[in-house]
Amino acid sequence: MIRERAYPVDPWHIRETRLDLDLLAQSESVFALSNGHIGIRGNLDEGEPHGLPGTYLNSFYELRPLPHAEGGYGFPESGQTMVNVTNAKLMRLLVNDEPFDVRYGDLRSHERSLDMRAGTLERVVEWVSPSGQGVRVRTVRLVSFTQRAVVAFLYEVEPLDSAARLILQSELVANEQLPPVSKDPRVAAALDRPLQAEEMLEQRSGGLLVHRTKVSDLRMAAAMEHLVETPGRHAITTEGHADWLRTTVACRLEPGQKLRVVKLAAYGWSSMRSLPALRDQVGAALASARLDGWDGLVQQQQEFLDAFWDHSDVRVEGDPEVQQAVRFGLFHTLQAGARAEKRPIGSKGLTGPGYDGHTFWDAETFVLPALTYTQPSAAADVLRWRHSTLNLARERAQTLGLQGAAFPWRTIRGQECSGYWPAGTAGFHIAADIADAVRRYVQATGDYDFEREVGLELLVETARLWRSLGHHDRHGRFHIDGVTGPDEYTAVVNDNIYTNLMAQQNLMTAVDACKRHPDLARRFGVDDEEAASWRDAAAAVHIPYDKEIGVHQQCEGFTRLQEWDFENTPPEGYPLLLNYPYFDLYRKQVVKQADLVMAMYIRGDAFTPEEKARNFAYYDARTVRDSSLSACIQAVMAAETGHLELAHDYLGEAALMDLHDLHQNARDGVHVASLAGSWIALVAGLGGMRDFNGQLSFAPRLPNRINNLDFSLLWRGLRLRVNVTDEEVTYSLRNGGGSARLTLLHHGKEIEVTQVRPVTMPIPSAGAVGPSPSQPAGRAPVRRAAAHT
Repeated sequence: MIRERAYPVDPWHIRETRLDLDLLAQSESVFALSNGHIGIRGNLDEGEPHGLPGTYLNSFYELRPLPHAEGGYGFPESGQTMVNVTNAKLMRLLVNDEPFDVRYGDLRSHERSLDMRAGTLERVVEWVSPSGQGVRVRTVRLVSFTQRAVVAFLYEVEPLDSAARLILQSELVANEQLPPVSKDPRVAAALDRPLQAEEMLEQRSGGLLVHRTKVSDLRMAAAMEHLVETPGRHAITTEGHADWLRTTVACRLEPGQKLRVVKLAAYGWSSMRSLPALRDQVGAALASARLDGWDGLVQQQQEFLDAFWDHSDVRVEGDPEVQQAVRFGLFHTLQAGARAEKRPIGSKGLTGPGYDGHTFWDAETFVLPALTYTQPSAAADVLRWRHSTLNLARERAQTLGLQGAAFPWRTIRGQECSGYWPAGTAGFHIAADIADAVRRYVQATGDYDFEREVGLELLVETARLWRSLGHHDRHGRFHIDGVTGPDEYTAVVNDNIYTNLMAQQNLMTAVDACKRHPDLARRFGVDDEEAASWRDAAAAVHIPYDKEIGVHQQCEGFTRLQEWDFENTPPEGYPLLLNYPYFDLYRKQVVKQADLVMAMYIRGDAFTPEEKARNFAYYDARTVRDSSLSACIQAVMAAETGHLELAHDYLGEAALMDLHDLHQNARDGVHVASLAGSWIALVAGLGGMRDFNGQLSFAPRLPNRINNLDFSLLWRGLRLRVNVTDEEVTYSLRNGGGSARLTLLHHGKEIEVTQVRPVTMPIPSAGAVGPSPSQPAGRAPVRRAAAHT
């Protein structure tokens, strides 16, 4: 587990000032670089020691058996697992015939730094070999945001004190050995050495490897080339095998002289393109990278990130730890989706093999909101990917006896890969989450061409799903039964409020979109009768409420269930799903993650302020946060209900999920949704941002320790800046010229902002906050007010 302060607090860098071999796997996730197409874990350059090697291509996977304890109709039989592809990171150094290995000799200093403004990972090492030869090694790596297929490495080494013979071996390696991925021998066999060699090409300063997966039949190519600078004589050779290529650079240097090698690597994959076409594609990528060189690639990376941070940065004064963490979260969110380009965003991005590389509902609900307001093109591309899987979702709905589209709970390519029905297929709310992401994107951008090309069909098919999944009772109320909401500790229930309210919004969003595009709606077969049935169902959605205690029920009957015995649950009993049977969890009032509380955030227009306060207090006392998706949402609702210090506490937990390894599983990859959630906790929580019915509104208030919050977001092409202090907030436009105007709500009052006239408004004092929330015994978040910087 990464201990607190494993990384010194720094506003723009994540630094590791010494090498702790016990934390290698976690630091490899933290230091992972990606652009949404390629991802490389932060393994040491020489490859050993390592925690978990990893190089990934978005949506490049292998099929594997999906075991079931008992078979059943509609159970998926095949799973998809992200494959560790050809590794281009390896740069092995020999100093006077002794391998540079941090486990031997004298490691005098070792520092790594992730620069979130430059988009690079730098490593500086001083090492003395067992025989006494000292060297200084500096490496820098980047995964290019501007050249999608390119990864680049800079390797510099100089001898200290005396001359040295240096041999640098730079490699491409496929099918490298990994820790076991499954105890099931069928799964292990399917994923053992998944890449079959198709072609190997050697050149003097590099080469190419082409491989194909055994079952999914996907082809990938990886190529490398080296640019060498060193004084005096040196030799370069390349040799290869079906699964590896090695370029060797040999030289002899005096103290003060440097060997400088730039390694350019390119990746591509396809399920359809021929071997020659893929070979040419990576060759062209290398040619482009060679044209710009190392300095050009670094400059392009800097310019891309300068533009991103200019309209996306969040500044937090008073809590430097959260300041660092929210930028870390935004950086990894950008890395997950910037160049995904019609591919999904997995729960771990491309930082590790957790969850088999699958995407879930959290992409649309947590990651896309942050991208929609900061990098909207990336959000649109994820939804275009969803649209490309629509036929598979229709087929799944037919298998389940439903109309419309039933999107998979977890997948890479679009097929359902969940082997557990209650927490998988029954989570139908993913359809409404996708529809909500469409709604949010169109409202925030005004991109109605996207709505015609992609959005409308997604809205229509998800609306059809809800109309066939739900039913009207004899009193006319509309119920959705047998589903699982976000809380996976309360499964296969009737009338989950989150599901019902999101379905209601889905239905009405579809109706409105069909009105805007009647010609296209008719082409999709939507007539007046069908649209009327959606309106009727939305108007009659049943919302369970317990009148006796005055709170909404997370699902029908939830508040009458037996209470969980939190007082006698030991700390080592968490997460509960690994220590208690699901049977016990399902029948008691214990909540894994924000469920009804999240409904109050996304569908806040469906609750009164008093209802929100009572509901939040009731469910906060029963939520154990065994999911990383919970803290950011609890932060939002704590802020809205006036509990600002608690909001700050939950914000800290969401933001520090990986930097502090709070769930002790960062080794498998970062928690992209929680990292994006730190943006949500600040902007929607402390900033009070909402976008109900296309109306942008803010209700900012700050906790005691934070004295200034400054953030920007994109809305209809305008760059809005919001600067919040203890007593007032200033809204300003950063583009658009004198004619640009933005009407928004500030604590319910309408104001108009222009580029030439910023508006400063006082922050009203908080009103009654309702019941004071408490948390289950031992599950309160760490207090930020008591934290030291």
